[in-house]
Amino acid sequence: MSPANGHEEIAARLIALAMARGVTAAEATVSEGDEFEAQVRLGEVETLKEAGSRAAGLRVLCGQQVGSAYSSDLTDEGLQRIVESATSLAAISMTDPHAGLPDPADLGKLEGELGLYSDSIAALETAFKIEQARAGEQAAMAMDARIDNSEGGSFGSHTGWRAFANSLGFLGSYRTSSCSLSVVPVASVDGRRERDYWSSSARTFERLEAADYIGRKAAERVLRRLGAKKAPTQKVPVIFEPRVARSLVGHIFSAVSGDAVYRKSSFLAGKLDELVANPLVTVVDDGTLPGLFGTSPFDDEGVASRRTTIVEAGVLKSYLLNTYTARKLGLRTTGNAARGITGNASVGHGNLFLQPGSQSPQAIIRGVKNGLYVTELLGSGVNIVNGDYSRGAAGVWIENGELTWPVHEVTISGNLRRMFEQIEAVGDDLEFRGSVACPTLLVGEMTVSGH
Repeated sequence: MSPANGHEEIAARLIALAMARGVTAAEATVSEGDEFEAQVRLGEVETLKEAGSRAAGLRVLCGQQVGSAYSSDLTDEGLQRIVESATSLAAISMTDPHAGLPDPADLGKLEGELGLYSDSIAALETAFKIEQARAGEQAAMAMDARIDNSEGGSFGSHTGWRAFANSLGFLGSYRTSSCSLSVVPVASVDGRRERDYWSSSARTFERLEAADYIGRKAAERVLRRLGAKKAPTQKVPVIFEPRVARSLVGHIFSAVSGDAVYRKSSFLAGKLDELVANPLVTVVDDGTLPGLFGTSPFDDEGVASRRTTIVEAGVLKSYLLNTYTARKLGLRTTGNAARGITGNASVGHGNLFLQPGSQSPQAIIRGVKNGLYVTELLGSGVNIVNGDYSRGAAGVWIENGELTWPVHEVTISGNLRRMFEQIEAVGDDLEFRGSVACPTLLVGEMTVSGH
């Protein structure tokens, strides 16, 4: 029996056991994974972690009463106990008129190779992974004598399986792998210290950026921060580099998530087909792109992954929904169900990104006479209900189209609705370094509060 069939067999067995107990409907998830992390600091191994996990979860419906349970005991007795626990909880839960499985017509999975797994990661030796972390840190510290300390280099890897079945006849599984490398150097001048980082992650080891490149890139970034000072309080254009711009796309996700929309706790609730951003802005969620972190053949309800345009030329075209939130809103699922091992599904995203524009980042910077180029955001002062936005920031001040002196300990503030309307330039530098991505963005005016 292949491992895939083994995981699918457990999921199918849970469904059969639950249905035999007389439940109305059932969903089962089986997950198995192995993870590794090596943390090296100043050349010495500081932490080494290896962990494996294997568990199964079940969600049952008795009419419209819901119960869930999970266990890492996957023997037949263990599976029986999962079923007993889930059905017992369903019997005492409140009725939810919107609870239920997806419409059978929505079930499905992507066929073909999605590039989610590579044997190259499973084949990596522990000593090699530690050496990658060490090499990244060494490359950073060799760049400049002012880099005199480090928060470390870290190499991580993961391989896993995921299987899902439901009582409508859906059964599927897929395998995933990933690896990552990050370096966090610390530099000092005149007794003042700065830190920055660079990292890379990929589904295959071959697509990971080289350790010495990551180290040098981290070093360049921390050296650029030396001598940072506050900027005077003023209203100016603000450019978000891609690493921080993707957080703005994350705020859009929070605002279009079905949970927030049906609760009316989003500034985009009730705004379908309205202009909510500059026409330069198109935001897409795509779970079908091969080899990326937000890709899967189906969501966590067995609905086929797909491409959904959320904002098209500034107009809000779609929310992101699972079956439950879709029913709440009188809409159809967008294939965005997400869950851990068990429980009710939440809303997740696939590969979420703002489509690139035609301008280079350098051209966008050249177009700003006086403003802030943001390279780091701190804190979490974002209110998705009304869109109010206020976060600590660091970066580089722009004067006459040039990056000049480093800035720290400032706050940038505005309102998300207004910020998206004021996006005046979108860079051509879209790059996926995770499941959320965004090119360089220019917001026409924000308040920068310093001194």
